[in-house]
Amino acid sequence: MTASADFAIETHNLRKAFGPQVAVRDLSFVVPRGEIFGFLGPNGAGKSTSIKMLLGLVRPTSGSATVLGAPLGDVEVRRRIGFLPEDFRFYEWLTATELVRFHGRLAGMSAGRLRTRVPEVIDMVGLASHRDRKLRGFSKGMLQRIGLAQAIVHEPELVFLDEPTSGLDPMGRRMVRDILRAERDRGATVFLNSHLLSEIEVTCDRVAFIKDGAIATVRELGAGWQDEVRVAVRADGVTDAAVSGLSRWTTWARLDGPELRFGASSEQVLPEVVRHLVGAGADIFQVTLDRMSLEDVFVQLVGEDRGL
Repeated sequence: MTASADFAIETHNLRKAFGPQVAVRDLSFVVPRGEIFGFLGPNGAGKSTSIKMLLGLVRPTSGSATVLGAPLGDVEVRRRIGFLPEDFRFYEWLTATELVRFHGRLAGMSAGRLRTRVPEVIDMVGLASHRDRKLRGFSKGMLQRIGLAQAIVHEPELVFLDEPTSGLDPMGRRMVRDILRAERDRGATVFLNSHLLSEIEVTCDRVAFIKDGAIATVRELGAGWQDEVRVAVRADGVTDAAVSGLSRWTTWARLDGPELRFGASSEQVLPEVVRHLVGAGADIFQVTLDRMSLEDVFVQLVGEDRGL
């Protein structure tokens, strides 16, 4: 498999089986360099196993992949990767400074660089006043912050973050968003897994949905990312013929008493739709846009009865 310089991660038909149990059956996707990439799926979909394979912690049963241009498990590449696992366990007898310095040394940072970078990154996560405090006295939110600090202290090219906002209050989540955007701005790639779909939606450039061990779809986010704009119109005098005539602008339309609902590929069609309805004798009282959220898409893909 030849790696592309444009991709931080590239996988082809990755599969992992634990005996008769298949955790990941067909993982194929790419992550361009310099973007924040969201990785979503229900419990048991294969997210954790996929991340472990990409980090070289679990060997795939079959398939191929490259991370930062190298095969999975390359030792030198690991120095260029940052990682915050969901269920982390740090040495509680260390201070915040000692922990971050330790991880920086593991990544090969020089003593001189550590002297400036460690206090810088601890301040970045809002723990400057606690830098000499032992971790055993930290709250869950504080541990989450120092976990993020150790993942980015060596300015990695690729950062894997598994539930980085767990245990954080709204200000803490905003801090994480700002740090992730700063990482992207300096050229790093961020691979993000989170239960908070609203955070994914406002933070990520693209998102992949994994279902039953395979990628269900990959979508670019940002303004107007949704495939469909849903619209509700409150009106009187809308006839069945008028609804049928909407087919030139809409993907579907349904009349339910005084409310007309339809889907369209763009909100740009709304003036034409309104003119059509008024021309057909309808009285329009209200037009409301209802864009699909990331949660709506998630439910469509994986079903309402399954959690993240």
